Amino acid sequence: MPEKRLSELCKICSDNGFETTLDGPDMTVRAVNTLEDASEGEVSFLSNPKYISSLATTKAAAVVAQDGVDMPDGVSALRCKDPYAAITMAIITLHGYRKHPKWGVSEKAYIEPSAKIGRDANIAPGATVAADVVIGDGCTIYPGCYVGDRVRVGHECILYPNVVVYDDCVLGNRVTIHSGSVIGEDGLGYAPYEDKWIKIPQAGYAVIGDDVEIGANCAIDRATLGRTEIGSGTKFGNVIVIGHGTKVGPDCMFVGLIGVAGSAKIGKHVTIAGQSGVGGHITVGDDVSVAGQSGVQHDVEAGMKVFGFPAEEIGKARRSVMAVRKLPDWIKRVKQLEKELAQLRELVNENAKT
Repeated sequence: MPEKRLSELCKICSDNGFETTLDGPDMTVRAVNTLEDASEGEVSFLSNPKYISSLATTKAAAVVAQDGVDMPDGVSALRCKDPYAAITMAIITLHGYRKHPKWGVSEKAYIEPSAKIGRDANIAPGATVAADVVIGDGCTIYPGCYVGDRVRVGHECILYPNVVVYDDCVLGNRVTIHSGSVIGEDGLGYAPYEDKWIKIPQAGYAVIGDDVEIGANCAIDRATLGRTEIGSGTKFGNVIVIGHGTKVGPDCMFVGLIGVAGSAKIGKHVTIAGQSGVGGHITVGDDVSVAGQSGVQHDVEAGMKVFGFPAEEIGKARRSVMAVRKLPDWIKRVKQLEKELAQLRELVNENAKT
């Protein structure tokens, strides 16, 4: 890994729009690490006040932090309004992105003669490229991948081991798909007939936009008719399921363990936190935030923050949660009031007799 002086890191951050200044000795660092695990020659960061106590024991040479955060003796500070952004630049500088093995187009890959492979392709042993596929320039395809008939793959895409792209699907440029994910498998399309289910042919396909990253073990259904879409710039965590015919807008962030049922429409820049679900045929507007473990069962207007099951406006949902937590005390109080009321009635009845 390359070494950099702290002053060099400050300049790199500042040149990329994150104004950063050095407070303390200008040391050389070789890596980035957490406050807890950092050692001599490493730089760390503090963006969440929850971890401020770790400053007292860190062995980092320097810490990226906002103004006003006191450093222990001997620890330099890189001052930035957005420590998370600045440390991202430091990670890119000191660690860089993953370097891929260089296979070229391996003789041990199976590639149909009708497939068209772009320049500088990097296709591993054990990969399979089916008939009439087009793969763009600079793509990397790891062992165990299957690219189905007539698939279109853009430039500089990365398919990690055991990714499957079914027939007729389209990947844009610079798409990254992590291990075990499947693009364009059949959606859950069955017609009820008496006490049986008749499979509906899934005649559509799936389209993945430019600069999309899809985590491990995700599944994106092909459409029954037409296409399933994932908008450009959208990022998926692991274990995400997108139902057939769903349209996900650009620059969304789906954290992980998320299910979106078929024919949903998700706007642009929507954030959905972990273990959440969105029902079928539902519209979620632009810039919506869905909190973790929520169930979206109705349309959500643009800009809303929702939470709960069923999901509702986050302030109202939190009040509902707090009310539920108070229920045991309220029940106890109601029982006490009922007891007192019974005693009062008994006393009134006795007085009436006399």
